[in-house]
Amino acid sequence: MSLKTRHLSTRMVEKVWGCDVLPAPFSAPDGSRIGEIWFEPPEEMAEVLVKFLFTSQKLSVQVHPSQNDALPDEAGKDECWVVIAAQDEAKLAVGFKNEVTREEIERAAIDGSIEEMLVWHPAKEGDIFYLPAGTVHAIGPGLTLVEVQQTSSTTFRLYDYGRPRELHLERAVAVANGSPHKADLRSHVSERGERLIDGPFFRIDRIEGRPSETMLNSHDTPLLVLPLMGTVGANDRGTTIAPGECGLAPNLASLDFRDADCTLLVSSRKDA
Repeated sequence: MSLKTRHLSTRMVEKVWGCDVLPAPFSAPDGSRIGEIWFEPPEEMAEVLVKFLFTSQKLSVQVHPSQNDALPDEAGKDECWVVIAAQDEAKLAVGFKNEVTREEIERAAIDGSIEEMLVWHPAKEGDIFYLPAGTVHAIGPGLTLVEVQQTSSTTFRLYDYGRPRELHLERAVAVANGSPHKADLRSHVSERGERLIDGPFFRIDRIEGRPSETMLNSHDTPLLVLPLMGTVGANDRGTTIAPGECGLAPNLASLDFRDADCTLLVSSRKDA
């Protein structure tokens, strides 16, 4: 049976750093602080997870292993952030200011100075940050992000501002990259055109209106579509995907973008 465009199911995840009021079209249940909204990965693209993040407080200073560094009960995790909205003074921490050793990382995690060793980048709508596995990072308050990642829940906390949550110093230090974040892994939507990210595990494209022929020809396998403005329809007229939803489509040519002003497309890399 051929694949038809369909919606992905969603999961709201409460976090101590989440928000009790979410931006439209989302809404948090009464008494809940929602930090993430996941779009459950479909079988056809099980290796990629797309989600929204909403922050009212700082997230922990953390790191994820690579596939090579992961133990049998872990999973590697490259990820990418696309900033959807940012309050004044909102920041993201990515990588270290200077080269540091594992011993220095561990000492700084224990005494709390690791936060000051990181580079905190001012964040604004349209900013893009690609984080290879091993990148030490944190997210500040006042942000709405789209996060695209390898499907993995393996997170090692180095520092959590005194919150009573488990830290994972041994594993975190073992997989952490003690280097500054490379400048070419940060950009802005307006600088990149249609192709935003072309990584080893997933690609991300941004489309306004009708895709170019080059883009149409480059997406002939299943992909995820995440409208930010306007709606995306299936050419078979069976499904419409609206902002706040994420859908799976058989390929790019199967979709109608006439009512979409800004859409993020995510493709897994089968050659990874």
